Amino acid sequence: MSKDQETRTATPPPGPLDGFRADRVYLGADHGRNERRVWLAAGICALTLTAQLAGGLAFNSMALVAGGIHMAAHVAALSVAGLAYLLARRYAADRRFSFGAGKVGYLAAFANAVALGITALLLAGESLTHFSGGAETHFHEASQLAVAVLAVNLLCMWLLRPARVAHDRQDDDDVNLRGAHLHLAADVVVSILSIAGLLAGGRLGWTWADPLAGLLGALLVGRFAWTLGTSAGAVLLDMTPSPRLTGEVRGRLEALGVRLIDLHLWRLGPGHHAAIAVVDDPEGRPAQTFRAQLADLTGLSHLTVEVRHTPREESGESPGPALTHQSASV
Repeated sequence: MSKDQETRTATPPPGPLDGFRADRVYLGADHGRNERRVWLAAGICALTLTAQLAGGLAFNSMALVAGGIHMAAHVAALSVAGLAYLLARRYAADRRFSFGAGKVGYLAAFANAVALGITALLLAGESLTHFSGGAETHFHEASQLAVAVLAVNLLCMWLLRPARVAHDRQDDDDVNLRGAHLHLAADVVVSILSIAGLLAGGRLGWTWADPLAGLLGALLVGRFAWTLGTSAGAVLLDMTPSPRLTGEVRGRLEALGVRLIDLHLWRLGPGHHAAIAVVDDPEGRPAQTFRAQLADLTGLSHLTVEVRHTPREESGESPGPALTHQSASV
């Protein structure tokens, strides 16, 4: 049996149009669980916000007021994240979305990053105005409330921990949940700074320590906003999401003896990626052959393959440009 006959014999039968993900629902594996926990954390933060702002105004603590404003950002961010989970689930199978609604969470994360950046600027401005002094701060009472807020933040962080540890964040990353979790982690640090500033002001007389804690908290929120915005923006702009997955796709296709002309990968949702590959195959094998080569690749949920057939040169004559084109979306 010739090599060409062996190739034709080994060619897999045609599969469905989208054999990788028949339902075309590109939601994270823990979508439902994450949605419930985000709403629960939002409710807890809303109650804490009320106590934190009231205490900050009653005890004249800028650190607590800053923490309260940041907690308001928590409530807004968690609410937006919860709505993103809800809308992504509701429109997951809506055919108006060419590649599903898995990116709704990334859009929400980017919006939250912008809101966090604005919050950081407001916190920094308010903290700077309190360096000049003013009304007396009730350090002892404010410290007690700050400790309570820290406990609430730790509880919410525990609620929003990922259900599983991703071995590679670039491959499986729910930015919606990660943003909410890191948002609360930043507030834990702000709470610790608040407590330190209040203790320093109450016991050492360092009245500047309280507004300094608010200023440091604002810088931390700004840093978090930048990190979250760049992560979500990269997905929304379809930047290559995973060098590891890209290398694996390239390696498997080139292992079949073809020339890879073009390759594009982008993210469809948490744990889901799409790819478009254009290969030049001298043997003219069908696109299903290359589909089968990538079928068991974790994280690849949608694949489009175009095969260009340029026959090998025979008798010293050049065949010219590609003679045959085949494509399949799977």
